Amino acid sequence: MKILITGGGGFQGSHLAEYFVKKGHKVSVLTTHSEFSLGNLNDISDKVTIIWGSITDKETVEKSVRGHDVVFHLAGHVNVDESLQNPEIFLQVNVLGTFNILEAVRKNKSRLISASTCEVYGDGHTLKKGQLLNETAEFKPNSPYAASKAAADRLSYAYFKSYGVDVTIARPFNVFGEKQNPGLFGAVIPIFVAKGLRGENLTVFGTGESTRDYSHVSDIVQAYDLVFNTTGLAGKAINFASGKNTKIKDIADYIAKKLNVKVVHGPSRPGEVSRFPADISFAKSLGYVPKTSVWKGIDQYIEWVRKDSQKKTS
Repeated sequence: MKILITGGGGFQGSHLAEYFVKKGHKVSVLTTHSEFSLGNLNDISDKVTIIWGSITDKETVEKSVRGHDVVFHLAGHVNVDESLQNPEIFLQVNVLGTFNILEAVRKNKSRLISASTCEVYGDGHTLKKGQLLNETAEFKPNSPYAASKAAADRLSYAYFKSYGVDVTIARPFNVFGEKQNPGLFGAVIPIFVAKGLRGENLTVFGTGESTRDYSHVSDIVQAYDLVFNTTGLAGKAINFASGKNTKIKDIADYIAKKLNVKVVHGPSRPGEVSRFPADISFAKSLGYVPKTSVWKGIDQYIEWVRKDSQKKTS
């Protein structure tokens, strides 16, 4: 089958591209040009068609989508802190870029599997004890990033209702793992590991009592594959998570102990969400079984970073 992955040079996208190449599919990726993307695609660069460009370019999107049976839409700006500093780019990429994708798949009659995020739900602190966030939970986005993804999420559903576009919306919870960005506006686990390996203390903002449901990228790739191989999901939104919540301070303590550094605390950040308790019963009913715990995933990530560093210096 002919598959296009937007954001295919990014963290999740490159893992997904590698997976479908191994499955024997004809894979194209649409991604912005960067050293990060080049590195992520290095192992499969001769096995995929790489289209350098942005989803904000309507013509590029239309040409890229043309002829593909399925489009995985993973491209976007993804960091809460960055969205607080520059909200406009998040609206341009995540909302208008998604609009370009939806228009292109509507014209091409492709199937669309679009990546949303748990951030659309906003803060789960108002939930009653034991209550989880299922796919029908109200959207209460806390940041410009979350709001832009909420808009893209509902725009995708509107295209299903208005035009019959075959779109399924995946809502992953806090994905982490190999190839994830540890730099400016990176994710917390890669940042902690990078600092720890440099011998620096790990900074936890606020009390660290906030919890997250961390999903290793290998489980999320399986989630996308499950959607890909399941019929009858047009118009559906699906939570994908581990189903287990972990405190930020426990993550920091675990990494600090492994890398022999200390944990320090800084002020709380605006836009921060206190908890994301995921209900994954719908995903499980489809056959989803998360396999990698957050602790095993962190161990794997640390090992990968060490090997990657040795590869780059050898």
